[in-house]
Amino acid sequence: MATVEPMVSIWGVGLMTGLALIVAIGAQNAFVLRQGIRREHIGAVVLICLLSDVALILGGTAGVGALVSRFPLVLDVFRWAGAGYLLWWAARSFLSALRPRVLQADAPRSRGSVILTTLALTWLNPHVYLDTVVLLGSLANQYGTARWVFAGGAVCGSALWFTALGYGARALSGVLDNSRTWRVIDAVIGVVMLLLAINLLRG
Repeated sequence: MATVEPMVSIWGVGLMTGLALIVAIGAQNAFVLRQGIRREHIGAVVLICLLSDVALILGGTAGVGALVSRFPLVLDVFRWAGAGYLLWWAARSFLSALRPRVLQADAPRSRGSVILTTLALTWLNPHVYLDTVVLLGSLANQYGTARWVFAGGAVCGSALWFTALGYGARALSGVLDNSRTWRVIDAVIGVVMLLLAINLLRG
């Protein structure tokens, strides 16, 4: 029977590994940041990102990663769909950057629209499957019966990150609510989305 100390160590490795993969700037993080600053449906956005990560991490830990690796065509479908969506979002962000505005000047987006965008930016990105299902799943399974402890650490890392990013951005929204800041934010998000789309298209 494993002692408490090794279990805590395994949990910590899972936590740090999960954070290392999640914290990297990506389409999902850029959208969470944007919604946090807009103070718009951030609870729903954070919850969807977290539940999606939980499903992917636990799926990988249960061995789904091996199944995903055997069917690369599925990832190719997500790659092209994701790239198209990211290019559309990049164009939208660049157009927004050309229009000076402040937070209150923007028409609020419906909860349904925000939820669909969050789901698309999360599930249409094949890197999400490679990072969480394949990579984290493979690492978790190296710990044998303690793999769920590793997965639990990774899930906690996801919860900490998305909560801090979304609600931290919302807390700073008052300071950041000016036209110059929003033009910079939209321009940066556009560049991030464009680079991610190019990366996907290049395979």
